[in-house]
Amino acid sequence: MYLDSMKQAQYETIKKQILATIEGENNTIAKMATISCLLKQEFNHYYWCGFYMVDEKKPNELVIGPYQGTLGCLRIPKGKGVCGAAFEKEQTQLVDDVHSIDNHIACDINSKSEIVIPVFENGKLIAVLDVDSDKIAAFNEVDKSSLESIIQLAFN
Repeated sequence: MYLDSMKQAQYETIKKQILATIEGENNTIAKMATISCLLKQEFNHYYWCGFYMVDEKKPNELVIGPYQGTLGCLRIPKGKGVCGAAFEKEQTQLVDDVHSIDNHIACDINSKSEIVIPVFENGKLIAVLDVDSDKIAAFNEVDKSSLESIIQLAFN
């Protein structure tokens, strides 16, 4: 519980920094680049942090957006892997062990756990925030609620 309260405090601090940095910014890509950078720098349990955006020309696919970390997959079909599930269901996905799910997309063999948050702008799903860790069960409800709050405040 103590670690969760420390993590919660860390999220509150970075949320304030993110919101102050993007205040007045209307460009979605600029906001995504800033958010992925600041989150990745803040948390040691983040191995990869970035956005996959809904492709306007191929609306059933996500395409890589701004990110921090190793090489990411370029495209993810709706329903495939953790990102594709968040895209299809329009709900946050939290997976303790990505290698235990059948349709996992192994963009990087070192990724072990993952959380994916849908990003809505003006009520429309425009992207997902994908965060991977090289540790099993690195994410919990503190990460989920904190990231959902950051994304909601940043894009609505």
